[in-house]
Formats: sequence, structure tokens, C-alpha cells
Amino acid sequence: MSSEKIKLTHPTRKINGTVQLTGSKSESNRALIIQALSHGAVHVNNLSEAADTVIMQNALALADKAAPEGLTTIDIGPAGTAMRFLTSYLNLKKGRFRLTGTERMQQRPIGILVDALNDLGADIQYEKKTGYPPLVIEGGMRQRKGHVAIQGDISSQYISSLLLIASSLEKGLRLDIAGELTSRPYVTMTLNMLQEAGIQHEWTENSIVIKPQSFQESTIYVEPDWSAASYWYAMVALSEQGSVLLPGLKAHSLQGDIAIVDIMAHFGVASSFQEDGLHIAKVSKGSDQVYFDFKECPDLAQTVVALAAAIRRDISITGVETLKIKETDRLAALKAEIEKFGATIIAEEETYHVKTSDVVYPPQVTFDTYEDHRMAMAFAPLALVFDEVYVNEPLVVEKSYPAFWDHLISQGFQISK
Repeated sequence: MSSEKIKLTHPTRKINGTVQLTGSKSESNRALIIQALSHGAVHVNNLSEAADTVIMQNALALADKAAPEGLTTIDIGPAGTAMRFLTSYLNLKKGRFRLTGTERMQQRPIGILVDALNDLGADIQYEKKTGYPPLVIEGGMRQRKGHVAIQGDISSQYISSLLLIASSLEKGLRLDIAGELTSRPYVTMTLNMLQEAGIQHEWTENSIVIKPQSFQESTIYVEPDWSAASYWYAMVALSEQGSVLLPGLKAHSLQGDIAIVDIMAHFGVASSFQEDGLHIAKVSKGSDQVYFDFKECPDLAQTVVALAAAIRRDISITGVETLKIKETDRLAALKAEIEKFGATIIAEEETYHVKTSDVVYPPQVTFDTYEDHRMAMAFAPLALVFDEVYVNEPLVVEKSYPAFWDHLISQGFQISK
């Protein structure tokens, strides 16, 4: 597989088969922190094969080997979840740590989480720019207070990061969420996974309380990744005829991206949960719904916008403000890429209108990925409607879905350099 550019075509434009998705990256990285804090009491099955999860495993192993003296550098590359979760976790380890990442990671804000941790008693300094990685973390935190307030509308990962370590703090934690909570399902996922490992909590209005307590002997099973499933929904929607079985996905999931089931019903894809997994199939044109709110599932926005643009369907989206601080500014990237075939995005305060009246179907189109795995996977399915699609830097998919291109080949896509 070339790291520079690949060409995708799909001669039949029909999809039919079984795709075994890797474990959820979101669940896996939470499970790894829980396992590390449990000192062997918690076991994890079906870990993700994603690069971000491998990075998390390696970082935790490095932290375990850290000498009490000296500075241990932990470089998490582009792994945003690892950066947020380790920013809290490393305070509980003995040692002194330098937590850093890629150039883009050093542009992604972390100040709200660092302020909250320092308020609790952590000793975290900024190596370069205030509010951004790299961080220098003095381990062996001595907790000064048992409560902290944090904004809820910036990143749910800040909240999850604090909740994961809460039961291991001497005073426990009362976390007050200020304002509206973005991506609530991810906070719920964190609390449910902690509960699977024996950690109890109380969530009353905007306050979550976790008392000091020990993890119990348990096994966490990581469900297949619903974010990865979303790309197969797009492929079925774009196909002339499509049906796919995704084994292991259940109707009751911890992952917020299960929202794709309801969203894609509006694009003519039916879902059926059976004993062997989730069956999805193209059935109709769907509905005429225009407005879609991604506040609870922002990672689905790129998939839906690319799909809507390709089928000339005007939609309006909200709840996507957090996309500006992801692997790239995803709103700007989406606008640039769909404009390559005549669509555009018009911003109106916090609502974004996808306009498709000028869409054309060029014989070939090249999409950039911006070092962002979701850009590659959101636009690759468009090879089902364009004759030739080129994707720059295709290896970015390794961050969350390493088998993505192989899975496309198994479903009739032809991929060449």
C-alpha cells in the first residue's frame, strides 16, 4: 500500500458480504487505563488493532518502567485520546514525565484539563506554549481537594480522563460539569466501563461523584467499533445494490456512534440486529430530513457530509464545533474536499449548510486526508459514484482502522497505486 496516493474504483458498484470490524478504539483506550489502575484485577478482551490503541499500550508500558529519577519522555504521536487520558493517569505514577506528540498534537488545546488537575493537586507544567503539549508531569500527585469544575462543551475526553482516575484518588472526586455537555455518550461509556470493573458512581444533575474504591476482578469485552461501521453504512447507501453483515455489533452499545443506525435510515439503509451481528441493506431513498445534530456523535459528521454531497442532497448540520480541534480542522477540511466536485458548506453561526446544486461527477477526483484517518475513510466510499477516486496519504487509516483498505478490496473495490 503506497503511503502517498492510491486509486480506487468499483466496477460493479454492488456491495455484498461480511466485514469483521476491529474492537472500538474508544472502549479499548478506556479499558487499558482501567486495567493499568486495577493492578491486574481487570482483564480486557477484543482490544482494538488501531494504531492509537497500540500507542496507548506502549505508553503505559513505558510509564511502568520509568525510573524515579530523571525525565521519561512519552511520545503519543497523533493519538488524541492517549494524550488526554495519560495527562491524568501519569500523575498517579512515580516519576517525572514529558508527554508530547506530533506537531498537530502540540496545536490541540489541553489547558482546561491541566487546570483541573493542577487545581486538584497535580504538578503539571507546559514545556513550550501555555495551554498546549508538550507537558512535564511530576508524578506521585498529592491530592489537595476532592472536587473540581470543568467545562462540558469543549471535549468530553477531558471529563472522561478525570473520571478514569477518580476512584484511585485519596479523596475521590466530585466533578461539576459547567454548561452544556458535549458528546454525553462518551462520558456514559466511561462510567459504564468503570462500573463493569466494580467502580460505582452517582450522577446528579451536573455533578458526578466517585468515591475512593478498589477495582474488582472482572473482564471487559470491547465491542466492535461503531465509528468504523459508519463507513459501511455510507458504502451501502452509495451502492447500486448493497448488503453487509457486521458481526458482533449489538443493539445496546456503550458507543455514541450507534447513532449511525438512525441517521442512515434517512439515507435509505435499513438495520437489523440478529444473533450473528448487524445486517445493513439498501432499501429505499430514505426520508427528506434536512437537519442532523451531531452533538452526541461528532465523529460521524464527515461520513454523512461526504455522502450527502455525493448524492446531491442538501442537509444542515449542528453540534460539530468540536471538529475544529480534532486531527485537523475537520469543518475546513470537509468544505475544501467537497468543493472539488461542486458542493460547499455555508456557515450560519453554529449551523452548517451543505449545498449541492452545483455538484458534478468528474471522471476522477483526488481527496486530501490532512493527516486525519476519518477524512480518508469518509471520502473513499465515493468511488461507488465517481469513476476514479484518488486518496492522498492513505496510511492515515492505521490510526483507528488498519484493515480498512483490505476490507474494501474484499467487497469489490479495486485499489492501485
